[in-house]
Amino acid sequence: MQVNIDKSFPIASSAAAGWAFLQNIPGVAGCMPGAEITETIDDKNYKGKVKTKIGPATMAFNGDIVIKGINADKRELRLIGTGQDTKGTSTAEMDLTAWIVDADGGGCELKGKATVTVNGKAASLGGRMMTQVADQILNQFGQNFINNVITLGGDAEAAEAAKEQLAEQPKELNGLAFAWSVIVGFFKSLFGKKPGDTA
Repeated sequence: MQVNIDKSFPIASSAAAGWAFLQNIPGVAGCMPGAEITETIDDKNYKGKVKTKIGPATMAFNGDIVIKGINADKRELRLIGTGQDTKGTSTAEMDLTAWIVDADGGGCELKGKATVTVNGKAASLGGRMMTQVADQILNQFGQNFINNVITLGGDAEAAEAAKEQLAEQPKELNGLAFAWSVIVGFFKSLFGKKPGDTA
């Protein structure tokens, strides 16, 4: 199963600060609750893991991150991440391109495009639910990325507030919360339709 994702996050900080943080692979990985770099092989190859909790059950993925290209002129980074859950029932691959652009009126934006391919047990979620869950996860990632950049290049007051938010971020992906938001979103779309709308 394959899911395509296209996201953009405005950041109240300079493009230079955004680009500096985007190149910090362990720091970027740390923006995802439950994810961490466990080994740095060299400046282009890393090993990592992601842990998620769904109710009483916990799933863990081990994987590799390969930096495919860094373009300083475009402030662009491309990487491929592959992983397998520790029980061997699911595999996942993500091909991600992320870049920083100047924003109108000051600040910058983090933009990203990714293709996520999932096989095995995890693919049974279905394309629609996978997309919604991925969207929730990336929104949390984006907020953490923003806060990290602001601590580097924001004003003193904004930087202090960003540090406080980072300190309060969950340390583990809560799949139950993501699943609940997906259910809520489904019912909103179901009952929010106007007369005459089709599925």
